[in-house]
Amino acid sequence: MYLGIDLGGINIAVGLCDENGKIVKKDSVPTGRTRSADLIVKDMAMLCKKVTEEAGFAISDVKCIGIGSPGSPDTKEKRILYCNNIESFTNLCIEKELQKYFPDMPVYLENDANAAAFGEIYAGAARKLNSAVIITLGTGVGSGVIIDKKIYSGSNNAAAEIGHMVISMGGEYCTCGRYGCFEAYASATALIRQTKEKMLKCPESKMHDLVKSLDDVNGKTSFDAAQMGDKAAKEVVDKYIEYLGVGIANVINIFQPEAVVIGGGVSKQGEYLLAPLREYVRKNSYGLPDKPVDIIAAELGNDAGIIGAAMLFTQYK
Repeated sequence: MYLGIDLGGINIAVGLCDENGKIVKKDSVPTGRTRSADLIVKDMAMLCKKVTEEAGFAISDVKCIGIGSPGSPDTKEKRILYCNNIESFTNLCIEKELQKYFPDMPVYLENDANAAAFGEIYAGAARKLNSAVIITLGTGVGSGVIIDKKIYSGSNNAAAEIGHMVISMGGEYCTCGRYGCFEAYASATALIRQTKEKMLKCPESKMHDLVKSLDDVNGKTSFDAAQMGDKAAKEVVDKYIEYLGVGIANVINIFQPEAVVIGGGVSKQGEYLLAPLREYVRKNSYGLPDKPVDIIAAELGNDAGIIGAAMLFTQYK
């Protein structure tokens, strides 16, 4: 058995997995990210014990613990070098801290987006592939690159920040401090902003009928109204798909993976999103038009980070 920890700024999620990446038992608790590292690590350890025991196993049955953490990890030293979401974890050796509760237990560490990407190629939508780029459309644009079944981390474990490549020079402001980033146009947050802007310009749009106020707009609003035949909503959706397509075409031009896997809430639009996205990317990618890179929806949802973290040990065989 293997324990996977998906450490987030809001929740700590832990799952006990078998060797196939199947979650046997999982649970979560609030992170309380402003707390000390000692308290957060204690909650991580207690949750590991809880899910293991509730699944009918002993800690001695667990071969290792894997952690997907926000920020920049040193995967060899098992140290989180920088963590803007949980400041007390900056420069923290997570292996040393967890081994206070589980002596001699092997601990593996990876960036949370990379862990989620690895989950999809180990047991999710890309499980039959050797290479894939996984892009998660949420508050930001998370991403991970898998080459020959291995996580590509770069020389400093900070590679694959696809959300922060510029697709519009001098464009929309991004939270990273730059302007025109892919994230500023293709995240769910960006889609919500684009939807609100169109609603303000088009008071007759059916988008207004779907929400009580602009504060209730979400990533589904424009898609739902577009499928009802609303012209303004369709313009939002079409433009959003174009923004997404620009970034994905860039990614394909760089990596030429077997597939690009789209995750996050927006991916639940299925073929209504993916079919026109594939067409745009096919027309705008460099290379072989008769052998297009497939674009598919992620399968594991929020479990991807847990599964990927639990299976990190396979990266070191």
